[in-house]
Amino acid sequence: MAPFTGTVGVTGLNATDNPGPGVAVATALRHHPDFQGRIVGLAYDSLDPGLYLPGLFDAAFLIPYPSTGRAALLGRLEYIRETEGLDVLIPTLDSELPALLGQEPTLEEMGIRTFLPTRAQHDERAKANLDLLRSRHDIPVPQCETLVSVDDLYTLHERMDFPVVVKSLFYGAKVAQTLDEAVAAFHMAAAKWGLPIIVQRFVAGEEYNVAAIGDGRGGVVGAVPMKKLMLTDSGKGWAGVTIADRPLLALTERIMAALKWRGPCEIEVMRDRDGGLHLMEINPRFPAWIDLTAGAGQNLPFAYVQLAMGEAVTLPPFKVGAAFVRASTNTLIDISALDAISTAGEMLSTRSSS
Repeated sequence: MAPFTGTVGVTGLNATDNPGPGVAVATALRHHPDFQGRIVGLAYDSLDPGLYLPGLFDAAFLIPYPSTGRAALLGRLEYIRETEGLDVLIPTLDSELPALLGQEPTLEEMGIRTFLPTRAQHDERAKANLDLLRSRHDIPVPQCETLVSVDDLYTLHERMDFPVVVKSLFYGAKVAQTLDEAVAAFHMAAAKWGLPIIVQRFVAGEEYNVAAIGDGRGGVVGAVPMKKLMLTDSGKGWAGVTIADRPLLALTERIMAALKWRGPCEIEVMRDRDGGLHLMEINPRFPAWIDLTAGAGQNLPFAYVQLAMGEAVTLPPFKVGAAFVRASTNTLIDISALDAISTAGEMLSTRSSS
């Protein structure tokens, strides 16, 4: 297998206490011995911390927010392709995918390759449609409802016991013990992400996560399960370890086969006190801990690049007991770097100058 010498664009560089996956994706790519290419950071804000991490990105560009529309995004990607070269694009945020799904022919005409789910697959795994996985494919999913009005909460007790989990379509989940807490969580999620809002039966237990890539035909290219060891106040993993868990991997295989999932995803599962597994969410992109898969010997971001380039991929078994601990540090920069990205919307040769 020849080393990869092209250019990869990575989004999601908001490396805060609720980090985007972009820094972890780029870190994993740098970790692979066959990655000899360049990485371009694609950011939405000039203060995204991932932009300034030394040695990670060869260049960086601001890109338009998904809300500005598909044409603006594709036009910006075409400019970046012409300026820096862009062979593979790895979008890492849920909100980006609606503008990109189904655009593979247009992107390939530009010379940009991806390995993403179809729109039908993306919609079928959506939080609002998880109940269909239970009814159609017998996947264990907690009872959930999709609400478009807060008024529906006032009769929720007739159909679902409290506590419940209130979620937006994109990000965030809040456990509500009472009706008043559910109403407050509904308004908060709706104000930030819009309607509809999903309400799911709360399952007490321990959370487990699986990062995976599906081949689009029902098979699993690679999958690495992880248990969180430390959480932030918002429930995000700050430390975790890979585990041997055959039932969890078997459930992952069932989900991927049911959806015929293509591309990366993160599967969130709750194990109840009796050992039963419950699918809570399927995120249609790499998680922020995806560099752990590189440390475990099953580098999923590099596998994505290979798949996007049309190569066959065979991954070794992952290492059990590989762990990560996230760190919060200061990165010292020259103000010229911030000035460049803020005024011109781009920084060139950032890695070589660090």
